[in-house]
Amino acid sequence: MMKSNKQKLLSVIYLVGAALAADSSEILLLEDDASSTSSYGIDVSMPIFKRISTNYPWLPHNTNITAPTPLQYKNMPIQPLGNRQEFYNNHLSNCRQHYKSSLVMEKGHASTNIQGGNCDIYEYDRLLMNQRQPMSMQNYTKTGFLKTRAPDDVMELATKFWEENHLNMVRENWPIGNSYINVWDSPTYMVPIENTKLRGGGSPLKKKLWGAAREAVEDWTGEDLTPSSIYGIRVYKENAVMLPHVDRLPLVASAMINIAQDVDDDWPLEIYDHDGMAHNITLHPGDMLLFESHSAIHGRPFPLKGRFYAMLFIHFEPTGHSLQHTNIEQVINVEKQYKRSVHAKQGGQSATAALPPYIIRESPEEIHWRQLHPEGWNQPDFNPLKRSPSSKLHQAAASGDVKTIERVLSKDARREKTPGQARMIDKRDEEGWQIIHEASASGHKEVVELLVDHGADVNIRTHGGHGATPLYIAEKNNGGFHPVVRYLKSLGALSLGPEL
Repeated sequence: MMKSNKQKLLSVIYLVGAALAADSSEILLLEDDASSTSSYGIDVSMPIFKRISTNYPWLPHNTNITAPTPLQYKNMPIQPLGNRQEFYNNHLSNCRQHYKSSLVMEKGHASTNIQGGNCDIYEYDRLLMNQRQPMSMQNYTKTGFLKTRAPDDVMELATKFWEENHLNMVRENWPIGNSYINVWDSPTYMVPIENTKLRGGGSPLKKKLWGAAREAVEDWTGEDLTPSSIYGIRVYKENAVMLPHVDRLPLVASAMINIAQDVDDDWPLEIYDHDGMAHNITLHPGDMLLFESHSAIHGRPFPLKGRFYAMLFIHFEPTGHSLQHTNIEQVINVEKQYKRSVHAKQGGQSATAALPPYIIRESPEEIHWRQLHPEGWNQPDFNPLKRSPSSKLHQAAASGDVKTIERVLSKDARREKTPGQARMIDKRDEEGWQIIHEASASGHKEVVELLVDHGADVNIRTHGGHGATPLYIAEKNNGGFHPVVRYLKSLGALSLGPEL
């Protein structure tokens, strides 16, 4: 028998209530400081799959090996962080009260919210996503995250925008009942990069940030990526907390960057690797965390101690085209998948194409995703490194126009230059590419030879000296046996990818 909407809602609230139930006896409180904790797993800092652990180290069955383990603690991880259950109970209780009060003020009643029940619905959805998505996702890295420094051009763009506009931050509006962030205690603010009324804001800045970050994320994942979302600079305030979660699709391969902060103590990001173990990562201004946001559960369950913490989030979606060299095993796996699809009368390759490449077939998320997208997945257009040459000289290098390049460089060589004035051959575009990078990516050997004859550096790197060399780009775009690759190798060129 089908349940009514009311029955479903009551079931949801009951299930979340079960996750809240815990031993209410008084226990020793430990400081909520991730730096003072040892490694731990799921359902310790906050409920992630189900109820939070109340299996404290000092309980008799944990201090006496002869004491039997009560049934309620079997298979429950040790709780080294103190009374996290009480902390979570207060979080959800305050959520309910906040949104109930908001509706009473707005509409004069709270019946549509079932006394804050939307908070329970959001929590149930968060727990379901944490269970369903990680097991259903194609992972592209071993651990699921990597801490590094943000590319110089990303920090330059973002920092300039922040410094010029942070006084114009606006308060974020969250959906009624959203329990992920404790906005009732600590509202979040945004400096929106698409706001053309802000200095430097608008679509051009958005595209520049995407382009500047893309190379690092692609090199880390080994996948061709297309932009899926970019927030403005989000500003968290004192006592902010974010519950552990996975991002909604198609936010798959992502970067978070600390732009600025004023804190008394580090505010660690809690992120779970692909083996389910928690890591507390500290990010200072200029630090960047690359992470698989679709499968690596992440949050900030410990309150922010300080005035503010400003973060930029940049998200990408895989196009389905790997930047790694194809091997025999990959070809065989594709062929096997095609045969299975035909045998199951699923339309062969079309059945595979209808599902995003980052969702595992026959997984729980496939069922959920197809319910939301009955029309299937629209594969993004594939264009290696998605370059759009900006200057005429870069365009000439991309198209193999030797005559134009020869004319421009010869004229530039004859022109008298002021001290410090760069040669045309050394000028970079907005993504930090010189002409030799463009020619190498496009596979024009004659152009590369011409540039080398005019003194181009075969080991110059993109993105302010922290990106890729011409040989690396040529190998990625054209394969290891292309004439450009062989020529650069004959000169002793280095194959260096972006610094991570």
